[in-house]
Amino acid sequence: MFKGKVVIVGASNVGSAVLTKLLDFQLASEIALIDLNENKCKGEALDANDATSCIHSLNIRTYHGDYSDCKDADLIIITAGPSIKPGEKADRLILSKTNCKIMSSVMSEIVKYTKDALILMITNPLDVATYHVSTQFDYPREKIIGTGTMLETFRLRRIIADRYHIDPKNIHGYVLGEHGNSAFTAWSTVNVAGLGLEHVDEYFHFNDKLDKKAIEQALVNRAYDIINLKGYTNTGIAMVAARFTKSFMYNEHTILPMSAVLEGEYGLSDVALSIPRMICADGIVRSFAPHLPKEELDLLYASAESVKKAIASAKE
Repeated sequence: MFKGKVVIVGASNVGSAVLTKLLDFQLASEIALIDLNENKCKGEALDANDATSCIHSLNIRTYHGDYSDCKDADLIIITAGPSIKPGEKADRLILSKTNCKIMSSVMSEIVKYTKDALILMITNPLDVATYHVSTQFDYPREKIIGTGTMLETFRLRRIIADRYHIDPKNIHGYVLGEHGNSAFTAWSTVNVAGLGLEHVDEYFHFNDKLDKKAIEQALVNRAYDIINLKGYTNTGIAMVAARFTKSFMYNEHTILPMSAVLEGEYGLSDVALSIPRMICADGIVRSFAPHLPKEELDLLYASAESVKKAIASAKE
């Protein structure tokens, strides 16, 4: 049963945006913020409490907390650790060693107080961090969920929807693999409002065909475009965190692309990647391996190799 207590570890750009979305959508009754920068935590908490006092129906208590607040938390959202900055190499995997050390520090504290809370991973490199947390600590794996390629999938739907001037919710399909440069669009899963994909340009009277390669490149570039323009990404991933939180809160049994350690799907193991998985209030309850054509399988295996190399480098 999701009672509504959420702990956010990391109160910088991403953590504060996640806090805002949880408040906007009233997805918690109590939120504890943890960060090495205690003044930032206290300021965010005070600001959030002022915001909730403006809405008569909203009574969410937000405060600067510590790891002991994890003991009765329903959900712990981990955003701690540095991110790619403007001008740096456009590859999240370069953060592997630094952020795995930070994840070890964070999880060492969390497990002192709970092994029951759901853990939502946002820290990059997402798949490496998710793998590290899942394999280095005696914590139930079904309760560790990486946001994975949910954001890329949102972006894919928006790009296609903008082309045809339709509701993004009419676009179905997945971006799979790494949350990063080796992510790929599983075009075999993409569908536009039940109309399929092969004839959609005909239905919408487009003379030019959907440029899949251009869309794939736009997906890879989107995060780095945002970073170079505003300095960081936070709003999109915060909305993803809100979507996952809603799934837990309402025990939805919904299917979303998310990262977790593979258990033999596609013959892969010892790596975390995004594939479609079903989640509810208990965490991951089922994983799916969609039938992919060879060219997409090859991309999945290449993505697995990329993440495995980063995992190995983090251990050195």
